[in-house]
Amino acid sequence: MPRTAERVQTVDPVWVNLRHEALAIAGREPALASFVHATILAHDRLEAALSYLLAKKLGNEDAGAMQLRQIFEEALRDSPMIGEAVRADLVAVVARDPAAGGYAQPFLLYKGFHALEAYRFTHRLWRKGREAMAVFLQNRISEVFGVDIHPAAKIGRGVMIDHGTGVVIGETAVVGDDVSMLHGVTLGGSGHERGDRHPKIRRGVLLGAGATVLGNVVVGEYSRVGAGAVVLGPVPARCTVAGVPARVVGGAGCDKPSRAMNQMIDAAPDDYAI
Repeated sequence: MPRTAERVQTVDPVWVNLRHEALAIAGREPALASFVHATILAHDRLEAALSYLLAKKLGNEDAGAMQLRQIFEEALRDSPMIGEAVRADLVAVVARDPAAGGYAQPFLLYKGFHALEAYRFTHRLWRKGREAMAVFLQNRISEVFGVDIHPAAKIGRGVMIDHGTGVVIGETAVVGDDVSMLHGVTLGGSGHERGDRHPKIRRGVLLGAGATVLGNVVVGEYSRVGAGAVVLGPVPARCTVAGVPARVVGGAGCDKPSRAMNQMIDAAPDDYAI
């Protein structure tokens, strides 16, 4: 007789840890118990919790939370890769931000994480031809979280937007996997040109607070852009640039700067601008 197929249970470690931490928070802070239960504990998967959380935050009198949640759930059904990216982003925050203290705090409270995951829904809407709804949500994300990401921009997985306030990412920008950026980062155009006009940030790059990258330029993989730098030309891979205009000031400091999150620059500047 043929063997009966065994039922395989899939374990989601991110969701398991998130629920465990949520239970602990509810026990320690009774005033937050209802919030934590409604946002995390009442759901059976991370995707459902996220769609509830973002719909509640972004819903208003023009597009209610229930309407938005239906839109988000449809996007999740159409594109399971959204859930995979969300998990990678959340793991990145926990690994790179010493203030995170686990999964629940950034999931519930970090607006940089919220803005990035909400963008993932707008990007799906944009690709489905629903530009008006995508741009409506872009505006709401900017109003609520202080982060402005065009829905046509392309952003990889395992990305961390720390703090989030003032981050702007333009329409034709591309952000690779495993990138970290702090508040005030701008990936913008260099003028009124049309077409492909925004930066391309390769894998593993660290963009310091207030860094500005303008135009259709490439920031090479595993490089660092120092805080307050203004990048107007291509950045080689595995180096550090700083200043206005940005100049190469040395190597990247380590193999994976976006994970090390080390923004200290010790080397003296080279004598050429990029």
